[in-house]
Amino acid sequence: MGIDRRSFLRSSALLGVAGAAQALIPAVEAEAFLFGRRRELKTTETRLVMGTYVSITTFHRSEDKAREPIALGFAEIDRLNAILSRHNDSTPLSLLNARGSIGDAPDELIEVVRNSLFYHTDSGGAFDITVLPLLELYRQRFAAGQTPGETEIDERLPLVGSQHVSLDGTTIRFARAGMGITTDGIAKGYIVDRAATLLDDQGMENYLINAGGDIRTRGSAARGRPWTIAVQDPAKERRYPELIRLADGAVATSGNYEIFYDEAKLFHHIVDPHTGHSPQLTKSVTTLAPTVMAADALSTAVFVQGPRAGTDYIDTIEDTACLIIGRDDTAYRSRRWPKQEQP
Repeated sequence: MGIDRRSFLRSSALLGVAGAAQALIPAVEAEAFLFGRRRELKTTETRLVMGTYVSITTFHRSEDKAREPIALGFAEIDRLNAILSRHNDSTPLSLLNARGSIGDAPDELIEVVRNSLFYHTDSGGAFDITVLPLLELYRQRFAAGQTPGETEIDERLPLVGSQHVSLDGTTIRFARAGMGITTDGIAKGYIVDRAATLLDDQGMENYLINAGGDIRTRGSAARGRPWTIAVQDPAKERRYPELIRLADGAVATSGNYEIFYDEAKLFHHIVDPHTGHSPQLTKSVTTLAPTVMAADALSTAVFVQGPRAGTDYIDTIEDTACLIIGRDDTAYRSRRWPKQEQP
């Protein structure tokens, strides 16, 4: 995944999770708490991975026993990023985009593509990993100081459509020459989930992984309290509209302020695959789900669908909720969104 600006969700000061002010080298923090007679040690390590700051925070009685699982978690993140990134020409995903097909695809790429095709169908086509030709058009035209024209957009629309991606055993193939896929809207969540599974396997009962706003939590934070995450307004004026309390769960966001190509944000990194344009009814979508992969994909799908259709869609999915900030700053909440809590 490339460099993004996914700072929409930031851990509260309680967490001490590092943000953009961290240095470009691994940063490790340790802080002790007393919970009754039990000593807890909060250990946080932050690295620049997947084009964003990734922090892993654990609460454990032993700092030494926490460091190894954290190191293993980052090793898993690095391993998966070397498979799923489209910004490195040597990854299997980049080879697929360059050739139009790949045989003996890694299991992880197959799993991400299979889930992407599921969310494409489930969302009525709103989530679509084949919008890469349009994103490349945006990037090229604005790099040249131009605006993409309607004719150029229309010419690329036939290259968009997950129905033109086939999975046959270990082979992934595009039906049309010139197609390409971006997994930026799902792979980071998948990677965080895999790192979380590794921490579970290592016996970590209390942790938070924050990959630039894609967040997975387990257990509790200091003194048995739930993990606390502030939802930031898209204007980044520190007027946090709500707090989220999480024990075991996942949260992700999509926003038009993350990666955009023009100051008016008429062209940004989220593209409606039906029109070839960036949706304009929404500023941001925050989604709660059992996994970060689901939250990641659904937040993108809902952004494309718009506030009304998006909340209706989320209401059909068990254990899932969303908060949408519309273009006029109106907040839309799905039925299962937690009761509002002001910071």
